[in-house]
Amino acid sequence: MIFINLAVRNLRRHKVRSVLATVGIIIGVVAIASLGIMGASLSALVGGMVSDVSDTVLVTPHLAASSGDPFDPRNMLAARISERNLGLIEKGAGEHRVVPLILTSDRLRVRDTSGYVTMYALPAADIPFLLEREAGLYPRGRSSGVMVGSLLAGELNLHPGSRIEVGGESVRVVGIAAERGMGIDINPDYALIVTEDWYTERHGEQEYSLVVVKVSDLSAIEEVKTAIDQQINRRKEVVDILDSREILELYYETLDAMNIFLLGIGGVSLLVASVSILNVMIISVTERTAEIGLMRSIGARRREVLLMFLYESLFLGIAGSLIGGVVSMTVGYYVSTTVAEFFTDFAISGGAGIPASVVVGYVAFAMAFGTATSIIAGFYPAWKASRLNPIEALRYE
Repeated sequence: MIFINLAVRNLRRHKVRSVLATVGIIIGVVAIASLGIMGASLSALVGGMVSDVSDTVLVTPHLAASSGDPFDPRNMLAARISERNLGLIEKGAGEHRVVPLILTSDRLRVRDTSGYVTMYALPAADIPFLLEREAGLYPRGRSSGVMVGSLLAGELNLHPGSRIEVGGESVRVVGIAAERGMGIDINPDYALIVTEDWYTERHGEQEYSLVVVKVSDLSAIEEVKTAIDQQINRRKEVVDILDSREILELYYETLDAMNIFLLGIGGVSLLVASVSILNVMIISVTERTAEIGLMRSIGARRREVLLMFLYESLFLGIAGSLIGGVVSMTVGYYVSTTVAEFFTDFAISGGAGIPASVVVGYVAFAMAFGTATSIIAGFYPAWKASRLNPIEALRYE
């Protein structure tokens, strides 16, 4: 017990030094917990992206540089699927619904607001199949009406019957699409939806940007993918064929790598804090060399001297971890809420958030890591103190 009291006394004697070392631990614990919670929030939110499209097979044009990874910027190069290849895809899909889409953009003007907006053009009969209606009607045939995504309509205060200018032409809003959230196929909440006939009448015949295949039986997904591949990729790679599960795995792989990176950043901050503790402990041992020699000369064992200095680093670690844990709960909640709001702004509908147990788990892990780091940082100075020769220590000035 006396050695614990001595450790506490020494920390109190050097309050500024102890506080600065503790602040380093607090920052490290908050960094690890907050970044871990942010990564978990991203995973939970993105996981909701494909919850309602698990029956989807996505067929996109294949490029020489294409990897099939939706995160690969090389896949953003302009490429199209021809009418002939669409026929082969339909043949491979058999009885399953095939929806070809043209993805483009055009200039939108609403009153005093103008800018470019994403536009989806697809056969009129497929619009009700892919999208639910919030208000108004679905666009039909070559009529000049367009459908507006829910979030875009809300921002621009549009409703069925509103007039907007698209590509310099005044058109009427016939319907508002229900909020859908971001998906692997289309993201219509901030977009215009028009019929293929309407679009080609103004811009000429166009090849397709992608083809969505809706599989009626989930067990047939692999069979459909194989059939499409055999039909169209027999001689060379013409299209890339992915289902929602594969795309979700790519998302998770990317997020896992990002989580590791974020936790690594937090770990580095704790390592920096441990260097601070190491420095504090080395200075403490140096300043108290004569005291250590006196203690050893009156019978203190090496183990007891070792523990006394380990107690100091342990107390620094516990104090920093406890304060950091309390701060992390607040910061973690703020981070989780901010990430959710950010994704909501981009029309990504995630879940209700991450469970409280996950938040507590990251905070507990950060606190344990912070305490362990402090003990490890203090071990060498404590060991060095315990190995001092009593006679030489008494003569130290």
